[in-house]
Amino acid sequence: MAEEQEQARAQYNLRICYFEGDGVPKNTAAAFGWFRKAAEQGHARAQYYLGTSYSKGQVVPKDYVQAYKWYDLAAPQGDKKSEAPVIP
Repeated sequence: MAEEQEQARAQYNLRICYFEGDGVPKNTAAAFGWFRKAAEQGHARAQYYLGTSYSKGQVVPKDYVQAYKWYDLAAPQGDKKSEAPVIP
């Protein structure tokens, strides 16, 4: 389990690199892919931001069902922002 969390954290950090162009060419599609991988492995902050991406239609089409799903996965892990997300 600890190994999976470390892998998810590394994937989340790769997302930041690609999103900001830190050490690699800026690529939002690649950033989103790493983001999703980290979220699927249980990284709470990645799950929250994935929910936000779906809620706001950033990189992906707006999808409030997906947004709620990812917020709902992040909240029990202690992600306070996920406990009361703003979904229109």
